[in-house]
Formats: sequence, structure tokens, C-alpha cells
Amino acid sequence: MAAPPIQQETAPWLLENGSYKVLTKEARQGHGHSHHGRTAHNMSSSSLRKKSDLTLVSKVQCGLLRSFLTNLQEVILGTKLSILFPAIPLAIVANYCNFGRPWIFALSLLALMPLAERVSFLTEQIAYFTGPTVGGLLNATCGNATELIIAIFALCQNKIDVVKYSLLGSILSNLLLVLGTSLFCGGLGTLGKQQKYDRRQADVNMLLLFLGLLCQLLPLLFRVAGGYTTVTTVAALQLSRASSIVMLVAYVVYIVFQLWTHRQLFEADEEAGEGQEEETPVIGFWSGFVWLVGMTIVIALLSEYVVATIEDASNSWGLSVSFISIILLPIVGNAAEHAGAIIFAFKDKLDISLGVALGSSCQISMFVIPVCVIVAWIAGIDMDLNFNTVETGCLAVAIITTAFTLQDGTSNYLKGLILLLCYVVIGACFFVTTTPQSKIILYCHLGILGIP
Repeated sequence: MAAPPIQQETAPWLLENGSYKVLTKEARQGHGHSHHGRTAHNMSSSSLRKKSDLTLVSKVQCGLLRSFLTNLQEVILGTKLSILFPAIPLAIVANYCNFGRPWIFALSLLALMPLAERVSFLTEQIAYFTGPTVGGLLNATCGNATELIIAIFALCQNKIDVVKYSLLGSILSNLLLVLGTSLFCGGLGTLGKQQKYDRRQADVNMLLLFLGLLCQLLPLLFRVAGGYTTVTTVAALQLSRASSIVMLVAYVVYIVFQLWTHRQLFEADEEAGEGQEEETPVIGFWSGFVWLVGMTIVIALLSEYVVATIEDASNSWGLSVSFISIILLPIVGNAAEHAGAIIFAFKDKLDISLGVALGSSCQISMFVIPVCVIVAWIAGIDMDLNFNTVETGCLAVAIITTAFTLQDGTSNYLKGLILLLCYVVIGACFFVTTTPQSKIILYCHLGILGIP
């Protein structure tokens, strides 16, 4: 039997199990009324999506094959970053054929870019069927899945410095690079007037970031005040674990605040979307779930390659591990999300740009970092919240500068430029910082012997 004609304007549909499912007017209203759990994070990533032409696919007679091809076209070809998908098999082939390890690192980084954007797309698709609350919870856990998976693999290989550097870099890039570029581009796009935004959401996020900064600052001060002895090391570790539990409690309360009690502060403006076509699901629930699991597995595989080859890339390129982890990893890993935030700033939708930058920073600071400390604790690995003096100082300056920038609810290109220049200076700091391998080995031996 021939497939029915596609009329998205009059009868939105989705493909599930090879058959068309028509959404009634009531169902569409029920789905559309609550934004499907679309946060600024989802709205940002949607700016890099492109409309799929399903005319050819709809002519396929076999329902199962039609469903598969539709899913393939929507998930793989439904993004402007689809050109980077070939990097996935190339990275896997390069690893198994023992190509140069810096090549494996570079290909894996490139392959992570479209995967991170597609995870955001799939969580949004699933949210159409689970409702906005479950969709919001899913976004809260999957929003920074790439960073969390890379951190877990680095922990498994006992590369604690890579964990700390990459997570610190994610916060810095969101606060200074993404937010700075968004304010700068938005200011240039609206010359002659000030851009305005709702600062209530920014205030909540900045408070959480200050709490996270306090929890990361105290173990450092503990070590500095008490000297680098075994006693202070153990005390700082215990303090870090207790602080991580407090941070997770604060994050859970933040999720309740965001999804239930003060939901209106965090909902993305539906008029900021690309159009009505974004308001209907394009794949089914189980299809989205299977794709999400599959892409998470691929992200895990590529993350393992990244962690395993980062030192070789550092030696080959003449860059320090700290520079690659703090600057390169976050920029490449979140490129799609960052680009979306900048696009919406150009469109004078700063609330979405702020939601992306500050929301992602809070998620890393208050969820991913304490989860890594607790996972390390369970695994018997000693990871504390001491991010070292220079790194913690850069984080403190970034948070304070951002808080001052956002205090009056208005923006212009100069504010964005200042944030960008702060990021350039911090990047230069880690670019000139090199830690020879012999020095790392010496520090490890001194630490084992208990010598400060």
C-alpha cells in the first residue's frame, strides 16, 4: 500500500514502527503548551539544524525500511554539522590501524562536535513524549554528557589533572568565550541601542557558581595554610568529598527550582524558535531512545581515544596538556551549542544565549565536578576540589567579572569584548605554561613520600 502524502502544515506526523502517526489538534496543543521541556540549551542547538526533505523517503513501500531511512535522514543528515560524521569511522580506523596518535586525537575531537549537538536534539525529541518535566531532567543530565564521559574515562586512567583541567575549561569557555562572543556579536548586531535581558535567571546561576567557587577555594586554602603535608592532604580530600555532597544537594534544589517552583524564569521564548516546523516531533520515542543510547556509546568510545592520546598530541604539537584540556577540548566539544548561542544573540534573543552559557556552567560546576569526586571516591581514587592556585584564580576572576557584567540587565558590545579579552589572557597564561614530564614524575614521588 502506498504511503500517505505528507502534509506537515495540516497534519503533523511522526514515524514509529514504520507507520504514520497523526497527532490530533488536542495532542498537538498538549505537547506544544509546555514547550516540550525546551530549555535555552535545546533552543541554541536547534539553530544548527536543517529541514529534511522526506519526499523521496515517503515513496518507500516497506514500512520498516521507510521508518529506518526517515530516522537516518533526520538524525544523521538533520544537522549542518553532518559533514563531520565521517570523522567517527576515520577515528576508529586510525586507532585500529595504529596511525599517529595525534591524528587519532584530532579526529576524535572533530567527531565529538556533531555528536554533542545530536544528543541535544534527541533529548528534545524524547521530551515531546515524556513531557516537559522529564524532558528537563533528561536535559539536566545529558546536557553536558560529553564532558562527563571524558571526565569518567580520564578518572579510570587515573588522569586526575585532565579531569580537572577539562571541567575547569568548560566553565571558563562558557562564562568568557561563549557569553563574551554572544554579547559582543549581539551588540554589533544592534548598534545604537542596548540589548536587554531578564537578569533573574542570571542571578540564580551566578549564586550557584559562587557556591561552587567557595567549595573549590576552601581545599586550596586548606593546603596553602597548612602546608603540603600528608595531614592537610587527607583533610582537604575529606573536605572536598563533603563539599561535593553539598554541591549535589544544591543542584537538586536548583533542578526543583528550575522545573517546578520557578519554571517561568527558565523557559525559552517560543517565539525565538526557527518556526512552527520545530514544534512537532520528527522521530518516535523508542527511535529517539535507541539513537540516544547508541550515540552515547560512540561518545564514550571517542572520549576514550581522546583521553588516551592527549599526552601524545601535547608532545607532538608542542602544547601543554593544560592548554589542550582547558582551551581546546571545551571549544571543540561544545562548538555546536556555542554557535547556537551566538546566532540567537545576533537575533536579539539574549535570554537564550545567557541560558546556554550560565546554565551549562552551573551544570558543570554543581553537577559534573562533584559527581566526578564521588565516583573517584567510590573507585578508591583520591580526587579533591583543589584545582591549584592559578586555575582557581582564573575561575574566580571569570565568575566575578561575569557577575559584574550581568548586574544591570543590559548589554553592549564593549561588555562582550572585555569578557573575550579576559579569555584571551587566560588562554595565553596556559599556552605559556609547560609542565615537563620529568617534573610531573618528581612531584608524584615527592607526594608519595609526603615531602611538601
